[in-house]
Amino acid sequence: MFKPVKTPCVGICSTGIGDSVCRGCKRFAHEVIDWNAYTHEQKAIIEQRLTEFLTQVVARYIEITDEQLLKAQLEMQRVRYRDDRPPLCWVFDLFRAGASQIKDPAQFGLRILTGHAPAEIKANLDADYYALSVAYYDAYIAPGLSA
Repeated sequence: MFKPVKTPCVGICSTGIGDSVCRGCKRFAHEVIDWNAYTHEQKAIIEQRLTEFLTQVVARYIEITDEQLLKAQLEMQRVRYRDDRPPLCWVFDLFRAGASQIKDPAQFGLRILTGHAPAEIKANLDADYYALSVAYYDAYIAPGLSA
């Protein structure tokens, strides 16, 4: 038996206002619309793409030095995260939940790889994740829609 793929929706959808890529979950508009009609395999492919993009983006800014400490802090701080995703995705959830509260990243098992403050990293993570999704859409999806 396979484990159902959870919806990537974060409740901040911009496809309703005309975006081809959702600014919230980073799925393509047609994926948001058709999500409930997709097979398990189709949903898993979308989830894999989103996970790969997110881990690629987070790895540019942050290194996890202690995964168990990160997980313990997420649970202690009551940050919603998906245990079935790679730990770099947990970092994104942590920063989304409260980057301004992170004074010492080492207390979360993290090391900042850039000179940016956590709040600045939060904005960069989201912008870079969105840009990567848009670039993929523009390169591989949009051309097929006009054919």
